Amino acid sequence: MRRTILKAGGTLLVSVLAPLPAAAAQILAVRVWPADDYTRVTLENDSDLKATHFVVKDPERLVVDVEGIDLNAALKGLVAKIQSNDPYIKQVRVGQNRPNVVRLVFDLKEEIKPQVFTLSPVGEYKHRLIFDLYPVNPPDPIAALIEKGDWLDAPKPDPKFPLAEKALPLEPQKPQRELPLARNPGRDPFQESQRDYPRAEPPQLTRLITIALDPGHGGEDPGAIGRGGSREKDVVLAIARRLKAKIEEQPNMRVMLTRDADYFVPLHMRVQKARKVQADLFMSIHADAFVESTARGSSVFVLSEKGATSTAARWLANKENSADQIGGVNIKSQDRQLASVLLDLSTTAQISDSLKLGRAVLGEIGGINKLHRGSVEQAGFAVLKAPDIPSILIETAFISNPEEESKLTDDAYQDQMAEAVMKGIRRYFSKNPPLAKNRLT
Repeated sequence: MRRTILKAGGTLLVSVLAPLPAAAAQILAVRVWPADDYTRVTLENDSDLKATHFVVKDPERLVVDVEGIDLNAALKGLVAKIQSNDPYIKQVRVGQNRPNVVRLVFDLKEEIKPQVFTLSPVGEYKHRLIFDLYPVNPPDPIAALIEKGDWLDAPKPDPKFPLAEKALPLEPQKPQRELPLARNPGRDPFQESQRDYPRAEPPQLTRLITIALDPGHGGEDPGAIGRGGSREKDVVLAIARRLKAKIEEQPNMRVMLTRDADYFVPLHMRVQKARKVQADLFMSIHADAFVESTARGSSVFVLSEKGATSTAARWLANKENSADQIGGVNIKSQDRQLASVLLDLSTTAQISDSLKLGRAVLGEIGGINKLHRGSVEQAGFAVLKAPDIPSILIETAFISNPEEESKLTDDAYQDQMAEAVMKGIRRYFSKNPPLAKNRLT
């Protein structure tokens, strides 16, 4: 009997000391962000996950095995989130491949280059497993700009006032009246007869101006959120679209949006997009936020190499530069060479031109909204580091201020803001003619 008790006690001790089976991680949410640039699929979960993936040909498929999870309702919901207009995904199939391993099979519309990576918790997000599906043959940015741009249907430039390496006039200039030719009997009649005929003017080439508009945040990164629930990423995209339409009404101007839908673009890619289309101006559009809801007003910022002009500017730059952490960037795939070039080549000339542009825009914005500060401020904004493009960041208003949040969601105010920025652009070019480039129309 004593031996039986000891045996039972030993069994109990072994069962207590034996490790319990690990609990499967839980998928908390799934999100899909389709865009022409790429499609992103996000699995948010309560712990760090490990995934392996491979591509299958004929037909094109991406297979992902996620370890340490069991199939649940949130993961099953991914099937319904794939829309028919997704550029790269036809459909997705989800199933329990084996214990603690879920398999995702993405049926694809074309050949893609997948990037699969994880993100640590940040802000409101817990652990995230990211699938980025990039096309093997990405669209040419110049061709896409020409194809999508309504500028082709814009009013033709007045031949009397071409934009040929000179200022864009704020108001049409009156043609100069020709004075009658005075005749001098003492001069050679052949020379005199030559003056009676108008001289053939050399053909003037019209300069095409390209402006890059950068609606901040997007996709996984909502930006600041107002008390009424307004999201910065939605507000600034709406304003950028209005500004795009106004720019395209101008002769000899066209526009590139760094994002034209709700998806995330890494900061260095925003700059790279502008440089690929040889943009003449880069304008990043945001809606400010602060811990105190009383903060209000519009602002304009440019790059600084020597430090921020104020504590508030430094704080804002740090906040905006954290967008990559929130939006989610695959650090392993970043172009390190590009990043170093942008840091090394930020020149005094670019900053000088950016300040001129900033002052022109700030002066016009001050006509429709109170200015948070009466002068252009400077700080180390990563998105303003194109070495060869005048670049500004516009804080249209404080979305954290209930009164200004109401303005930012109002169609009339959005239109007024877009019109003010448009006037600032014209004022800048009236005093700073665009530099010569290869493309002419």
